[in-house]
Amino acid sequence: MSEDEDNSESGRVTRSGSPEESGFIEETPYPLNEAFHYSERRDSSHIYETNPSKGTEQSAASSPNKLNRDEEENKNIPFSDTNIADVTPLSKPEMSRNSMSSETKAMDDYQNVGFPSGENQKEFDLEADNFTVNLEAKGLQEFPTDILKVKYVKYLYLDKNQIKTFQGADPGDLLGLEILSLQENGLPSIPMEIQLLHNLRILNASYNQISCIPKELLQLRNMTQLFLNSNFIEDLPAAGLESLRNLEILSLGKNMLTHIPESLSSLKNLQILNLEYNQLTIFSKSLCFLPKLVSLNLTGNMIGSLPKEVRELKNLETLLMDHNKLTFLSVEIFQLPKIKELQLADNKLEAISNKIENFRQLRLLNLDKNLLKSIPKKISHCVMLEYLSLSDNNIEELPRKIHRLKNLRQLHVNRNKMIKMAEEISHLNNINSLEFSGNQITHIPIEIKNCKKITRVELNNNNIMYFPVGLCALPALDYLSFNGNYISEIPMDISFSKELLHLELNRNKLPIFSEHLCSLTNLEYLDLGKNQIKIIPPCISAMVSLHVLILSGNKFEIFPNELCALKNLQVLDISENYLQKIPSDISKLKKIQKLNFSSNQFTHFPVELCQLQTLEELNMSQTNGKKLTRLPEELSNMTQLKSLDISNNAIKEIPRNIGELRSLVSLHANNNQISSLPPSFLSLKVLQHLDLRGNNLTALPSAIYSLFSLKEINFDDNPLWRPPMEICKGKQLHTIARYLQRADERDEKILEKIFNIVANNVTEINFEFLQQKLNITSSENSLPVKNTTPLNERIYHALIKWKADKSSLLTATALRDQLVRALSMIGAYDIMDKITALNLYTSAIKI
Repeated sequence: MSEDEDNSESGRVTRSGSPEESGFIEETPYPLNEAFHYSERRDSSHIYETNPSKGTEQSAASSPNKLNRDEEENKNIPFSDTNIADVTPLSKPEMSRNSMSSETKAMDDYQNVGFPSGENQKEFDLEADNFTVNLEAKGLQEFPTDILKVKYVKYLYLDKNQIKTFQGADPGDLLGLEILSLQENGLPSIPMEIQLLHNLRILNASYNQISCIPKELLQLRNMTQLFLNSNFIEDLPAAGLESLRNLEILSLGKNMLTHIPESLSSLKNLQILNLEYNQLTIFSKSLCFLPKLVSLNLTGNMIGSLPKEVRELKNLETLLMDHNKLTFLSVEIFQLPKIKELQLADNKLEAISNKIENFRQLRLLNLDKNLLKSIPKKISHCVMLEYLSLSDNNIEELPRKIHRLKNLRQLHVNRNKMIKMAEEISHLNNINSLEFSGNQITHIPIEIKNCKKITRVELNNNNIMYFPVGLCALPALDYLSFNGNYISEIPMDISFSKELLHLELNRNKLPIFSEHLCSLTNLEYLDLGKNQIKIIPPCISAMVSLHVLILSGNKFEIFPNELCALKNLQVLDISENYLQKIPSDISKLKKIQKLNFSSNQFTHFPVELCQLQTLEELNMSQTNGKKLTRLPEELSNMTQLKSLDISNNAIKEIPRNIGELRSLVSLHANNNQISSLPPSFLSLKVLQHLDLRGNNLTALPSAIYSLFSLKEINFDDNPLWRPPMEICKGKQLHTIARYLQRADERDEKILEKIFNIVANNVTEINFEFLQQKLNITSSENSLPVKNTTPLNERIYHALIKWKADKSSLLTATALRDQLVRALSMIGAYDIMDKITALNLYTSAIKI
């Protein structure tokens, strides 16, 4: 992982602002609160409906609080597919992708009402109280008219079907519908019959192939919510929108809109408008004359400036314009008195006006990935600000009066040009998260100890030489990351950090594993990778809560036996060291699940590892270490093993009992010298990922199709002829299996023809010699036939019996090769010539 990557990702607050994700705003009146909402979780439009009967809604936490919840979730033990050191498991984005606006509400998950596909209405599980029918993913191709006849339906979900029309539906039955969801039906257009749904209030036709909004839809005067995300809509109607006078939510995210017509301003009741990820280049003035607009999402367009008329949006609380081309903000935007959330990440802004002081209600401000060199002093007047993200700019210092932001909880200034952390930050009494990674900071002021509520500090990739003792006095600190600095000593004060759960000191200058770390009895995650540590102190046994320990890239020559005392350890990464042996005491790690021993100096596979019954992932790839030449049979003892990486070694064969690893899901054995797969390999029924690139495989087992769980396969760079490489390049198991099946059929036919050639051409004497070479005993050859049976029949029956005895061990091709060798030994060259001619003929014919 690059140095930047072990910090947070780009600091943008990437939460989708689509109405379905946001939920209702607090001021939303009836009938919106009566109806359900869509909470989008797939990109911005995957909906989860709220039960219309519930009528109550749970308040969502603000974005900063949502982020804190994400941090808690991130404290789960992280596992890498390959190298644990390649991941910063607990690092997070600057803001969760799914975090919500501080002024929006999370909706209850819809309680699905399931329906069997049968036609008998008695089979339907109908929820009589709220008039709801859910027929999601039932394979329907026609509108379910029968259901509407047996029940008065108000809320109808038909997502993930193939319904293209309402044809056949009785107009009287449609009158009761208030909510209709038609997501993922492949609709090329909205059915004309939509005009019959006079009482429809909410329509979701997202994720279809709709290219325009038909005039029939504009006749639905009771519509309050319309979702058409992820379609192919290029234009909005120039006339007729005024008919949708009751519309309060309009979501058109991820379409192909290039402009907004003036007619949009006729939607005087519109409160939430989502136009994210379209192709808009201009902030249309018509957007500015929506008097009730509270939330506007223009993320992911190509807008370069804001019109002066933006000042008319007096009720706007949320403005999302990440990923646009803004070079400046017109001063009129600072005349929006109610703005609470402003997201402007990934634009081209070079400065922010001091007029920002007018944003007295602002709670969330994201200015990541711009060209800012400074932050206006008047930002200190935004006294309600809770979240401020300034990452990926060119800022050298923060305003001196930043300490006036008494409500600030999260401050992110990653990857800027800061050379110091201002002492004023120590007066931010409510701050709980500080991120200053990727700067040029040399020290942290001791006054930081006054920020008693700090729980998370990230200072990766700076120039810090001394561990900041002020941080050790923070009573609530549980996450601390100092990767990529120059710290060479751990102070005794670290022992006061009793609440610390996560500590990263990767890529520093630590010569020893400090005994002071052993006093962190609550620590769960410790990363000391890429330092200069050689030994582990015995007191590490006191770290009873430690679950993850990363010691990769240090100077260990002998496996530290002290590690075996960590009875709760689940993940150990000690890759890129100089280990040659593993002690038998490693069996004391009763809870170990993942081990990374890659790039060490083992001369043979440490059989001691095979004692670990709980192990799920093992990495023995030796890119930079000595090469293993074989795997022990005891490997099969690790019955819980799910992932095995033995790549970049010199292993020649897979153990014969590999099939006993019944839990194996992923096998990486690329860049070895493996020439064949043992029969038991076909017993790996849950195997999903198989990488055998760069080996010596010439043939794949015919029954490889039985590994029906396989999703990813790679046989590149092998001398394969069965099947040939051109068949394997597509990495499609069904293609390989089909080829092998046809090849087997052809080989069987060829072998039978060879049997006939031998039977019709071999002499009695040579047949006796042939039986000896093929180990066919006289008892095997004895047949209940008269002595008058022709010689060729006796020979043919003998060969068929020989094949039956060997077929469980050898393929038809192997049997053919063995027979040819035996003919060569008895000098039957004329027969061999006939077989050669047959082979030449069949090889010229494509399978």
